[in-house]
Amino acid sequence: MSLLSSVRHAELGDLVTLLNRQHAAKVDVVAPASALRARDGFWELSGVEPVVDERGVTVVDGVYRSTAAADSQLGTKLKIPVGYLKWLREQQRVDLYDHNINGLLHGPEDPRLPGEPEDRSFLLRLFSSGVAGEPGVVRAFLSDRYGIIDNLDVLTAVLDGITTADTGVEIRSCDLTESSMHCKVFSPKVSALAPTFLRNYRNPFANPDLEAERRRVAGDLDRWRGIAARDGQGYRPGSEPVVFAGFRFSNSEIGHHAVTLKPELVVQVCGNGLTLPLFAFTKRHLGDKLDIGTVGAWSQDTYRKRLAVITAETRDKVAEWLSPQFLTDRIDELERHAAAPVHRPDKTIEVVAKKLGFSEDERTGILSHFIAAGQLTAAGIANAVASFSQTIPDADRADTLDDLAVQAMTLVWPHRQLQSHRSRHEFPSSAQHFRR
Repeated sequence: MSLLSSVRHAELGDLVTLLNRQHAAKVDVVAPASALRARDGFWELSGVEPVVDERGVTVVDGVYRSTAAADSQLGTKLKIPVGYLKWLREQQRVDLYDHNINGLLHGPEDPRLPGEPEDRSFLLRLFSSGVAGEPGVVRAFLSDRYGIIDNLDVLTAVLDGITTADTGVEIRSCDLTESSMHCKVFSPKVSALAPTFLRNYRNPFANPDLEAERRRVAGDLDRWRGIAARDGQGYRPGSEPVVFAGFRFSNSEIGHHAVTLKPELVVQVCGNGLTLPLFAFTKRHLGDKLDIGTVGAWSQDTYRKRLAVITAETRDKVAEWLSPQFLTDRIDELERHAAAPVHRPDKTIEVVAKKLGFSEDERTGILSHFIAAGQLTAAGIANAVASFSQTIPDADRADTLDDLAVQAMTLVWPHRQLQSHRSRHEFPSSAQHFRR
């Protein structure tokens, strides 16, 4: 498996294995612009001191291929339109790619032309190939003030916080992409009924076509049925309206977000996870200015303190979010919006999609899940968004969709919403959201 492989719905052990492989190949350096040059669409580093650490001596100078994320960050910092760089890659115009980057990094070749060489330094997050003559990977091109917090360390810090909180939880799935790590946690001991939110809801994955899509990226649904059976609420096995308390945590090593913790409500029958981003804790990746050279020399004491904050916040958030009272309060809020009828699903989802920026493919997929679940209410909209997100391979986008599921429900106006707003294709701007 490639070091840049994306994985969806992985087990915790699989995630740890991949993170350890990535960690062994990581090289972080702060280099001046003068040390970087584009050649034949690759990046060349020269004049950078080797990294000396517990792994031995790693030579940094050499050739690297750039990820799409690193291209985007380079374009942004040099004020080259990112879409243009992407187009040059697609058209294989590496000559123009090289010319644009080198001209802005090193100044014009003709001294009569205006322009000065770039005088900034940048943090480059690299993967070493470990094989002589084989290119490495530039996975991020960042400010020299970027505060590094690695995925493996975040995972360890959060798990330490969970242990300290002494609350029984399970890791239900993990995702890893080129840009982010996402892990989903729930407590099988903290559950409640949501009869209005799940009234008439059928598992959309009973539809063989949707189940086939889900199985491409998801784990086995049977584990949720076992949890439901143990709950013993008197409903037909597999149909109990049980919601579990849970939360997610995510991190980006390459500048795309931050460390984020946010609670979620987990529907037992289908594994839907509806996140509550208004309650999220976020720690941005900001740090002190890094000197030119290898990043391993910067303060380990500062780094440990950052991780300690994440551990402490996790402990506090677990105690708050995985409590029966917090879950009951959130379900009460869900139930107030849940029963609003949806008379024209296609139009309703079209309007919600426009409001929340869903693509045409996402709108179509959400409508399919809504119809398959047969829940003709606002709750059906939220559940359709969350179940559809399980079937898409892009874990970062799936996480965003789960953030929007509850908001999609609150946009459904209960009083024949489409009759008076059909011409404008929008809902009132006063749609309520969850209170803090």
